[in-house]
Amino acid sequence: MKSAAQVGKPVAKAKEVRKVVAALIVRQGKVLICQRTRHQPMPLKWEFPGGKIERGESPKAALARELEEELGITPRIGRQVALITHRYRSGVAIELRFFVVETFQGELDNRIFADTVWARPKSLLRYDFLEADAPLVRDIVAGKII
Repeated sequence: MKSAAQVGKPVAKAKEVRKVVAALIVRQGKVLICQRTRHQPMPLKWEFPGGKIERGESPKAALARELEEELGITPRIGRQVALITHRYRSGVAIELRFFVVETFQGELDNRIFADTVWARPKSLLRYDFLEADAPLVRDIVAGKII
């Protein structure tokens, strides 16, 4: 008996994993969180600033580029504090690396978000975060990170 691949029937391919970076920007005991606009995928959800790693980019270079594009800052990127793999119900899978940013040059300029907030770690559970960020948010609230 021939398999589906042998008789020319389409075989579902696994979707590519999107590689993403995000920053835990910390200042005076608070962390910067950002709210997506109504027009973005997963509208009005909260997240940490960052974005997709482009082909040929290192995670830290991608994060520096994203923070300049989104917030107008030049960050000093610190250590990686988490690596989370998450698959959304839509089938999209992401590999998300979080880095600490304790210092940056420039004034924060919200260029793309509906809102930005400096939040105390213990208050993060009040915000409706992206599913992929949830494990990190729980670790921050528990005092395991930051």
